[in-house]
Amino acid sequence: MPAVSVLMKPSSSMCNMSCDYCFYCDEAQKRSQKSFGFMSEQTLKNVIRRTILRAEGMISYAFQGGEPSLRGLDFFEKAVAFQKQYNKNHVQVSNAFQTNGYAIDEEWCRFFKEHHFLVGLSVDGTKEIHDSMRHTRTGGGTFDRVEHAARLMDDHGVEYNILTVVTPQIAQNISDVYRAYQKRGWNFQQYIACLDPLGEGHGTTPYSLTPELYGRFLIDLFELWSRDLQTGSQPYIRQFENYVGLAAGYIAEACDQRGVCGIQNVVEADGSVYPCDFYMLDEYRLGNFNEDRLDQIDARRKELGFIERSRQLSQACKDCPHFRLCRGGCQRSRDWNASRGFYENYFCAGYRMFFERCGEKIYEIARKVK
Repeated sequence: MPAVSVLMKPSSSMCNMSCDYCFYCDEAQKRSQKSFGFMSEQTLKNVIRRTILRAEGMISYAFQGGEPSLRGLDFFEKAVAFQKQYNKNHVQVSNAFQTNGYAIDEEWCRFFKEHHFLVGLSVDGTKEIHDSMRHTRTGGGTFDRVEHAARLMDDHGVEYNILTVVTPQIAQNISDVYRAYQKRGWNFQQYIACLDPLGEGHGTTPYSLTPELYGRFLIDLFELWSRDLQTGSQPYIRQFENYVGLAAGYIAEACDQRGVCGIQNVVEADGSVYPCDFYMLDEYRLGNFNEDRLDQIDARRKELGFIERSRQLSQACKDCPHFRLCRGGCQRSRDWNASRGFYENYFCAGYRMFFERCGEKIYEIARKVK
């Protein structure tokens, strides 16, 4: 059994904020039950027991939403206790917590520090951009509250990174965003292309990215990053670090950059398991940890062919000179071409722009690193 990856949604799709582009709100609306409420301690126990006992070497648990902090700190104290109780094989356990930061206070920070949680904090650029997309339930801005959470984590020595959703506003203002993060000392960054609503085509919302805009964003950000790389002052940007690793002959750490979907266990609050955070729909349900063993869930995953379908790329894609780095992009950004029998990535033209402009520089950096 390889290392096991588990992502839990202890508050289901519930949230204390309202973000314009929330992909999970979209997913929740497209299944028979929008929210499964709060995860019970019994379900938490079953998830941890049925996964940690099967892990070899290491296991990772991540908590996401919705907003996981809504479940309350006691729940996560229980999670840590169950991990210790059932870690009979003494595997390495890592914990991550993705939050909007709205409810994070000193008590949360002490917990994160004590138990070595890696926190992902959602921030969308400058205050103006952030507040235009990420609101309170009544429409107010949230940047000041989130920035305060970051300062608390700084004060308590909590390890955290910044997760930014790339909307047109972010893409068109990435220089300002980059400098703002630099000034704030946010040196660990992850950028996620904004997703269009599932199954509704592309370019239908104000926050939709075009391939050309995404390609321009990647170029602009890379040039800022590589300039600072020359003086050793560059931030850690996950996507670029993975591209350099791929150019050096390594396997990407990020699943969306490997070209083939990985084995994930994404768990809703009722214990139901899905193969990916982007596909938590009724037709992708693999089982439930309150009833099913991990091997039964994996058998359903194989029956569904979820991983296998991510290999269905055209020969032209595989023969592309940029495929070694691109790998066809994330499956969630691919569209099925029924007449030709394979998937095509919506952002392909953007990736081509980026690699034609920056690909050789990536290989140059890789040669130096290696």
